[in-house]
Amino acid sequence: MKSPLFAAAAALCLLTACDGGIDLPGTNKVSVGALKKAATDPRVERFYEARQWQPAWNSGRTRELMEALDGAERHGLDAARFRAMVEQAPNVAGEEAALTLAAIAYAETLAMGQIDPKKVFDLYTLPRPKVDVVAGLQKAVEADNLGGWLESLAPQDAEYKAMSGQYVALMKQIREIKAAPVPHGEAIKPGAQDPRVPAIAQALTNAGFLKTRAGALYDANMVRGIKGLQAEAGLKSDGVIGNETIDALNTVLSDHAQQLALNMERRRWLSRDVAETRIDVNTAAALMNYYRGGDLAHSARVVVGKRGDETPQLASNMFQLVANPPWNVPQGIAEEEILPKGAAYMASQGMSMVDGRVVQKPGPKAALGLVKFDLDNKHAIYLHDTPSKAAFDTLFRHKSHGCVRVHNAVDFARRLARDNDALSEFDRKLASGETSTVALKEEMPVRLLYHTVFVDNAGQLVYLPDPYGWDKRLADALGLKAPKRYQTDDDTAVELGP
Repeated sequence: MKSPLFAAAAALCLLTACDGGIDLPGTNKVSVGALKKAATDPRVERFYEARQWQPAWNSGRTRELMEALDGAERHGLDAARFRAMVEQAPNVAGEEAALTLAAIAYAETLAMGQIDPKKVFDLYTLPRPKVDVVAGLQKAVEADNLGGWLESLAPQDAEYKAMSGQYVALMKQIREIKAAPVPHGEAIKPGAQDPRVPAIAQALTNAGFLKTRAGALYDANMVRGIKGLQAEAGLKSDGVIGNETIDALNTVLSDHAQQLALNMERRRWLSRDVAETRIDVNTAAALMNYYRGGDLAHSARVVVGKRGDETPQLASNMFQLVANPPWNVPQGIAEEEILPKGAAYMASQGMSMVDGRVVQKPGPKAALGLVKFDLDNKHAIYLHDTPSKAAFDTLFRHKSHGCVRVHNAVDFARRLARDNDALSEFDRKLASGETSTVALKEEMPVRLLYHTVFVDNAGQLVYLPDPYGWDKRLADALGLKAPKRYQTDDDTAVELGP
C-alpha cells in the first residue's frame, strides 16, 4: 500500500510536471511518541534527535526524494529497493521515518556502496569514503537541497560518468530489443554458410562488435567481430562460432550492463580523495598507470597473480627502489616449487640456504630482475622487474604468485628516480651490481585495483573477462545475476618469482 504522502507527492508531480510551480504544504503532523516508536533504525533515531523529534518531510521534499530515486538507474541501482521502504509504511509516523530511512540508505549507497568490501573479500585495504550521511541529510533538508546533495555523493570523475551513461544506454537498448536468442547448433567456421548468420550479425551489431557487413556468408568482417567478442568473454579467440560463443553473444548486452553495475559499485567503495601523484594497477586488466600531478605520465603492461594466488585489492605506499635485489623466497614457494628440485637446481638458479630460508642472489637472471619497488605493507606484495619477458606479450597476464611484475621495469625505475631527483644515484647503484636502495623523496601511494570495466587511455570503455571470479563473488553478495565470463587461465606454468 502506498503511503498518503508518497501518493500525494506522486500526484503533485503529475499536476505540476515536477517543476516546483506551486506552494507546498507543511510537514506531517506526527506526535513525538509515534515518531519515536516508528524510528527503529539507529540512523533514523539520530536524525530526529538532532531535530528534537520534529518531522522533516512534506510533499515537496518527498517528491524531490522520489525524483532522485528515479535517477538510481544511472548508478546501476534499482530504485524499487528504496521506494519499497516508503510504500510499505503502515501509517503517517511510519511513513515519516521510512522516508528518512530511504534517503539515508540511498545516500549511503551513493557515497560508500551497497556493501562493505571487507565483508566480501579476505583482504581489502583500499581507502574508503568517510561520509556522515545523517548529518548531511540534516543540512540538505534545512537547505532544501535534497536532490543536489544526493547526486553529489556519487563519484564525480569522468570514468564513473562514462560508465553511468553507458549503463543507461544499454538498459534502454535491452528494453527495446526483443530479438530471440541465437540457437545452438554445429560450429560455424569462417567462410561457411549457416541460417543463423544474419541473426549472429545483428547481435554483433547490437553489441558494437560489427559496424558493416555484406553478403550471407560468415565473412572476414564478421570473423573480426566474433574474435573481439571471444577475447572479451575469455574464450579462445579463433573465430569459430561454437555454442559457448553463441552463449556469450546471447548474453553480451546484459553482461555488459551487469558488469557496469558491479564496477560502479567498486568505484563507490573508493575514497574520492585520490593523490594526484600515484600508481594504479588494474589487476583484472594487468595494466599499470603512473600519474604525476594528476596527469598520466607512464603506462605499462604488468603480470599479476594467477587464480589461487590473486593480487589483493590493496593500498600501500612505495617508499624506495632497490637496485639489484635478492629474492628471499617465501616458505610456501620454497617448499612446493624449489626444494623438491634439489641442490643442483638451486645452484643453477643462484639459490642457497641462508638462516633456514632459500635466498636467490641478485643479478639480471634473478626472479626480481634488476629492480624492486618496495611497498610498505605486511603482505609481502610489491612491484618488481623480471627476466621472464615473454609473458608481457600475452593477452592474459595472470601468472605470478601475487606480486606485480612490471614491463620495462628499469626504464620505469629510472623515471621514478628522475622524478625524485635521484637518477644519477640510481644509475650508479644499479651499475655497481650490488644490492642497494634509493629512497623516494616522498612516499607514493600505490593502489592495486580490480576493475573489469574501465576507460582506457584512448577514452574508450573496455570490458574484460573475470580472471579472479570476483565479479561473480560481488554479484552473489548483491543478490544479482553474475555476468557470464569464462576462465581466462591459459594453463601456462607460473614462472619463477613472487
